[in-house]
Amino acid sequence: MTRPAPHTRAEYPYHHPTPTRWADNDVYGHVNNVTYYAYFDTAVNAYLAARGALDIHAGAVIGLVVESGCAYFAPAAFPESLSVGLRVGRLGSSSVRYELAVFREGHDTACAQGHFVHVYVDRDTRRPAPCPPPCAPRWKPCNPADCRLSAGRYVPRSFRAGRVFLSS
Repeated sequence: MTRPAPHTRAEYPYHHPTPTRWADNDVYGHVNNVTYYAYFDTAVNAYLAARGALDIHAGAVIGLVVESGCAYFAPAAFPESLSVGLRVGRLGSSSVRYELAVFREGHDTACAQGHFVHVYVDRDTRRPAPCPPPCAPRWKPCNPADCRLSAGRYVPRSFRAGRVFLSS
């Protein structure tokens, strides 16, 4: 298995501010590995909820995580401020592969990066359903090299084939 190289902030068009908590640290004095998955989940769901694409209490369609993974490159610890970069690596008719990276304040290289896959399903039947209409049209092709920093997050300079861009 080939170890991935850490990504940079510029490769992620959306960033979610993520403060560390005292409880995030483990006995070794750094953020515990499982906590990164909570950071990922929070970043994606905060993004979707803020744009009306997720109603956790009454939405007819919900996203179930069916796959996840994470690679670690450098430690983070309380009381550091982090941000979680978010992009869409693959978009299917009923599934999305989110790619995420965690960045320490003042660092442009990821201390951890990973992915998870949401399969969208009908809340009641749990059968696959199309990606929620309020979010699917917002995902547009974007080459990460064409992103620029604006108002604390990366936005596209132009749209080209490549990764899927999450618009605001």
